[in-house]
Amino acid sequence: MGKCCDKKKRQIDAPDPCNPPGPQYVSESSAEKEPQNGPLAWFGKMIQNCYEYATEAKAQGKHIVGIMCEYTPRELIMAADAVPVCLCGGSAEMIPTAEEHLPANLCPLIKSTYGYHLQKANPFLEMAELIVAETTCDGKKKMYELMDQTRPMYVLELPQKPADSDAMAHWVSELRKFKTRLENQFGIEITDEKIRQAIRIMNRERALRRELAELMKSDKPPLTGRQLLKFKSSISGISADFEQYAEAIKLLKSQKPHCRRDSQVRVLMTGVPIVHGTERVLDIIESHGGLVVCMDNCTGLKPILEDVDESAQDPVFALAEKYFRLPCSVMTKNDRRLELLREMVAEYRPQCIIELIWQACITYDVESYLVRQLAEKELGIPYLRIETDYSPSDSVRIALRVEALFETIRERTHEQGTPAVLLRKTEAAGGTQRRCSGG
Repeated sequence: MGKCCDKKKRQIDAPDPCNPPGPQYVSESSAEKEPQNGPLAWFGKMIQNCYEYATEAKAQGKHIVGIMCEYTPRELIMAADAVPVCLCGGSAEMIPTAEEHLPANLCPLIKSTYGYHLQKANPFLEMAELIVAETTCDGKKKMYELMDQTRPMYVLELPQKPADSDAMAHWVSELRKFKTRLENQFGIEITDEKIRQAIRIMNRERALRRELAELMKSDKPPLTGRQLLKFKSSISGISADFEQYAEAIKLLKSQKPHCRRDSQVRVLMTGVPIVHGTERVLDIIESHGGLVVCMDNCTGLKPILEDVDESAQDPVFALAEKYFRLPCSVMTKNDRRLELLREMVAEYRPQCIIELIWQACITYDVESYLVRQLAEKELGIPYLRIETDYSPSDSVRIALRVEALFETIRERTHEQGTPAVLLRKTEAAGGTQRRCSGG
């Protein structure tokens, strides 16, 4: 793999996604000395690895395609002999520039992404020959119109009512039009066999990441939520990543149980994605006695729970089925998200649910009412909603709220028993939910 020259290295040292600024919160278990080599060290250099991979791929004639959301099937891009790269912005430093064009009271992820566009500070964005976006929230849709003035954009229209009889047909049509756009732009024929080959690669990636995530079901998980979050890449389908995933699974399964894990409060995090550089709230949770055993968001389990049928007669339809089932808060109704939360609570046995909301993320903010009801009234576990942005100014306040939640949970656990005992009580009462699909 080629190395960057000094000029490229200076570019890589720019703010997130390459080197996000801001104070770092280190969890109790993460504070232990991490290895200088091995899987964690490999994914600790994820951005550099992806940059080198993309640079080499482009030199070999492959196309770079930026994506903005999990709804875009990476398989179609890979079948077009292109490299899909996630472009979501996670740097607070990009936001002031973006606010020269965008409202201040807009989601920080949107503003950060747009700030990179204006400053030309994301090398992956500058490499991209096409940027694929989706009609999720209104803020993103209007931001895409501004980017479209100077960037090659393609927007996928999501059906907003998944239960409608014609919703799937519409989504299949959108993916077929996207396939045609890729073929026309890159002068390539995307055959069914190329799509199936890409499906096999992505299914392998999802399976490896699921197996890593399932290690958190243990009473004493072998890693923290922060460490688990590291095991992902901005570019999918990198064979070297697959080797590191497999090595991590082997190493972690062979480790002795961590002596302090059962004293930490088990947390399920839900809500908005935690893109690279925005891990502050997760770090606060784990530095104050929590252990995030499960994340249902787009940077967690949500996109990897289900695979695509590799033997389907129509692979585009198979892709549509998988990606259409992603339970984003933009959908009406979004019952699928609540179903997944029930399953994850049964599987990972969290003692509370903490929901992260980016300021001005209206869809997740409104939906938090339903999540609170689910947690407190149906599942009988505490719920905490945290609304914040990319600024660390409210970190102390968030830490105090988290500490108060954990203290309440410890008192409750002392009275009722350990999480394992509570699980046995739940099972005896017939409260165990079905397992997550694909797990």
